[in-house]
Amino acid sequence: MKILLVGYGAMNERVARIAEERGHEIAGVITLSDKSYPYPSYQVDAEWPAADVIIDFSNPALSLPVIEKEHSMPIVMATTGRKEEIIAALEAASQTKPVFFSANMSYGVHILTEIIKYSVPLLQNFDIELTEKHHRKKVDAPSGTLVKLYDAIKEKRGATTPVYDRTKEDTARTDEEVGISVVRGGTIVGEHEVLFAGHDETIQIIHRAQSKDIFASGSIDVAEQLVNKEPGYYTFDNL
Repeated sequence: MKILLVGYGAMNERVARIAEERGHEIAGVITLSDKSYPYPSYQVDAEWPAADVIIDFSNPALSLPVIEKEHSMPIVMATTGRKEEIIAALEAASQTKPVFFSANMSYGVHILTEIIKYSVPLLQNFDIELTEKHHRKKVDAPSGTLVKLYDAIKEKRGATTPVYDRTKEDTARTDEEVGISVVRGGTIVGEHEVLFAGHDETIQIIHRAQSKDIFASGSIDVAEQLVNKEPGYYTFDNL
């Protein structure tokens, strides 16, 4: 499988290494910069080399032009930020090619989301608090994964109000509130916790990423399946 990478940051460096270890080939890197890379690089508006799939761990400023450009290659999209715009662009592109989107390429996080969807209806009288932790260099906050978890809670509970980093004074929480807390520091790869707090009891569901390799491997797993799919919009739910 020939893979065209969008951007070449820490994540796509891992994608390249793991892909080659699994017998795949990196066709090149799509970029907006003039930096040199271990592979041929191409500007967004240039002619790209032939490849079987595109894997994108970049940023919306680069991802959106890649999605919107006319080409026939399947896209595995792992960029977070400007989620609504990216999904809308992918849905339009899905008319002519298979595209996949996930805010987190870990299959374990997908299962975490499913566990939450199962748990929320069973714990209607429990308060819910969300906490995510990442390394000090992560730019977006809260993470795309935490937003995904909140969306799963909202889908199953209905009326909810996100409250970020509680700063209110002299005000007790309401039943609709879902607390969202963000931690940034050191080299934390990624940790997401859902706390269900009831009367005299709590339940915590936690996913800890111990290496960024899980996200790179997940994107390659997806790519290997996506290249054989018909045009359409895919997620972990329907792939």
